[in-house]
Amino acid sequence: MLHYVLKRLLSLVLSLAVASLIIFVVIEIAPGDPASFMLGINAQPETLAALRSELGLDVPKVQRYFAWVGGMMSGDFGTSYTYRTPVTEMVATRVGVSIPLALYALILSVVIAFPAGLFAAARRGRTGDLGVMGATQLGVAVPNFWFAMMLVLIFAIHLRWFSAGGFPGWDEGAFLALKSLTLPAIALALPQAAILTRVMRSALIDVQDQDFMRTARAKGLNARQTLWRHGLRNALIPVLTIIGLQFSFLFAGTIIIEQVFYLPGLGRLIFQSISARDLIVVESVVMLVVFGVILINFFVDLAYAAVDPRLRTRQ
Repeated sequence: MLHYVLKRLLSLVLSLAVASLIIFVVIEIAPGDPASFMLGINAQPETLAALRSELGLDVPKVQRYFAWVGGMMSGDFGTSYTYRTPVTEMVATRVGVSIPLALYALILSVVIAFPAGLFAAARRGRTGDLGVMGATQLGVAVPNFWFAMMLVLIFAIHLRWFSAGGFPGWDEGAFLALKSLTLPAIALALPQAAILTRVMRSALIDVQDQDFMRTARAKGLNARQTLWRHGLRNALIPVLTIIGLQFSFLFAGTIIIEQVFYLPGLGRLIFQSISARDLIVVESVVMLVVFGVILINFFVDLAYAAVDPRLRTRQ
C-alpha cells in the first residue's frame, strides 16, 4: 500500500508541474495587456512603462514563471494588479463559499442517486426502473443554468422561501449561509445526481450477473439482502470514479451558477479577473482549482485501493 501511495504522490507532483506550465503559457499568450487595460487607450507610453515595471510585467516570462511557482510553494500567490490586494487574501474569502457549495451539491447528489440507483437496479425492467431512467434522462438533458433560473423564479420570486442571490457570510450563522447555498446546490446537484444514478444502476446490474451473487442467493439470501451485502461494495469502483469526477466538476465548474446567484466564490472571482485582465489572480486561482481537482483524484485512487485490494497488487 505504501508503494501504491508513493507512486500516486509522484504522479500528483508531476501533474501539478505540467499544469502550472500550461496555465502560465496559455494565460500569458492571451491577448490584452493588463497595464494598458488599467490605464486606458489614451495612456502615455512613459506612464504605461512605469506601471508595467511596478507590476513586474517587464520581467522576462521565464523569470516570472519561476517566481510565480516559487511564491506559490511558499504560500505567496502574488498581488492582484487591479485591487492591489494579496491573492491569498482574495482566495481565502472566496473559498469559504465555493468549497461548501461543492460539498453541499455533492452530498445532495449522492443522497439522491444512491437510493434511486438501488431502487432502479432492484426493479430492473419494471415500471419503477423505467420511471427512474426517464427522470435521469431529463436531468441530464436540462442545462443547470436554466434549472437555476427556474429555481429562482419559483422558490425565490413566487414562493419567497429563499433569497434570489447573494451570500450573507458564515458570521451570520450556519443556517442562513446554508440556506443561501441551497438553491445553487440543488441546481448543481440534480444533473450530477442523474448521471450518478445511471452509473449506480448499471454497476449494480453488472454485479448481479456475477457468480458470487448467484452463490449468495443459493445460500438463502433474498434479492435485496444479496444486493445490499454483496452487490453494493463490488459496484462502488465506477461509482467512486464518477463521484470524484463530479466533485472536481462541482469545485471547478461553478462559474455560471455563481454568476446566476451572485455568489462571491472562486468561480465569480475568475470571471471578474479575466474581465479585468488581472493575470496573476487568474493564474493563481486556476492553479489552486487544478490542485484541488488533482488532490481529489488522488484520494479517489486511494479509495479504489481501499475498496478493491487487487489494485494495490497491480502497482
